[in-house]
Amino acid sequence: METCDPFGTPMEIKDKLDLDQNRSLVNATKYHSMIGALMYLTSGRPDIIHATCLCARYQAKTTKKHLKEVKRIFRYLRGTVNIGLWYTRDSGFELTGFSDADYAGCKDTFKSTSGGAKFLGEKLVSWSSKKQDCTALSTAKVEYVSLSACCVEVLWMRTQLTYYGFHFNKIPIYYDSKLAIAISCNPV
Repeated sequence: METCDPFGTPMEIKDKLDLDQNRSLVNATKYHSMIGALMYLTSGRPDIIHATCLCARYQAKTTKKHLKEVKRIFRYLRGTVNIGLWYTRDSGFELTGFSDADYAGCKDTFKSTSGGAKFLGEKLVSWSSKKQDCTALSTAKVEYVSLSACCVEVLWMRTQLTYYGFHFNKIPIYYDSKLAIAISCNPV
């Protein structure tokens, strides 16, 4: 590990993981240990959560391709040891949400993945990456499901912060799908 070159990203963008049924299996115990260590790190490193969760899906039948991707995450971490969450005392306290989804991102089930991040001022306080429960037939549904999940979490956070005396009238949620925004703004 000391002589490996670091990567600039935790996972290659164009090559998505799949079951890889034609390859040889590797030691599952080592793979489980590596995934466990990465899951522990995701509490302070939101930049690796998507790649880690994607690799964790294949713990039942681990192949060399999966192990190679996990090692890539470790190589990325080697080059980014000084990156992490930093919370300053003097930033604002506005609640803001960001959300996005990829349509049929899983090559095995064709299910989509939702992701989101919530900020209090400049402080990242919540982040997620989750495979959706059902297979959607349109990008509009995928985007709407992701946006609604973000809204649910933001409303829950607003309720919790109300108990501490913080009141938020309007909470901006940023999203890149005009269709999902139009569906959510329609009262019908």
